[in-house]
Amino acid sequence: MNINFSKMHGLGNDFVVIDAIHQSLNLTAEQVRLIADRRFGVGCDQLLLVENSQNTDAEFRYRIFNADGGEVEQCGNGARCFARFVVDKGLTQSRTINVETAGGLIVLQLEDDGQVTVNMGVPGLQPDRLPFIADQQAENYHLDVDGNDYLIAAVSMGNPHAVIRVDDVATAPVEQLGQAIESHPRFPQRVNVGFMQIVDRNSIKLRVYERGAGETLACGTGACAAMVAGNIQGWLDNEVSVRLSAGNLEIHWQGGDNPLYMTGPATHVFEGQIEL
Repeated sequence: MNINFSKMHGLGNDFVVIDAIHQSLNLTAEQVRLIADRRFGVGCDQLLLVENSQNTDAEFRYRIFNADGGEVEQCGNGARCFARFVVDKGLTQSRTINVETAGGLIVLQLEDDGQVTVNMGVPGLQPDRLPFIADQQAENYHLDVDGNDYLIAAVSMGNPHAVIRVDDVATAPVEQLGQAIESHPRFPQRVNVGFMQIVDRNSIKLRVYERGAGETLACGTGACAAMVAGNIQGWLDNEVSVRLSAGNLEIHWQGGDNPLYMTGPATHVFEGQIEL
């Protein structure tokens, strides 16, 4: 079976994007892992599938698979690449695109400068939305990791995030602590872990350890979750620039039940075909 694909990235968070509307395929977890392998396959953080939606409110269905083969609910950087893909491939004439995901409906807007704004919906702060085991909802929670106490915020952006404030992202123990929190028993479906350094009320630096992928150069939903975590705790304003390893994302949220908006680039790298 030969599969046509596009290689894309959003600030270095890279994707293999496949049109599953005009190609018939049913990928196994093993095949996803092969495609994602950087030595024996194409190489990517996530694989994205473009499918027809069964939801009358959406033009497309957007499916996301991590490099370990597991399907997840949402990916913000991938959503921007998804928008560029369906427009560049002529799959839609729309500039505003409603998309169905496992985490709910999202709205993608192609801007005149080529960037993409994603309406990420209303952030979820209720523990059962992640899911996260807690007695009640709070702005932050104490989490025991190997006998050490960490203060985290828990935010759902259609996928689960734990956010920790650090003094310096450059020296934060992203690999070790990220891996430990990702599989912490209080997160039954695992969790993405963000390490946030606050620069000022409108700017943060961020590194993210993503479940099933490890640390990536950028994480769109992680940027959104970090902004929400900082905002609800009174550290950040309603418009925040998130500095990631490969560039910036602009996040806008008015708080409460208002939707959150993320704006950033989406870049096409190359076209290819892989035989499975």
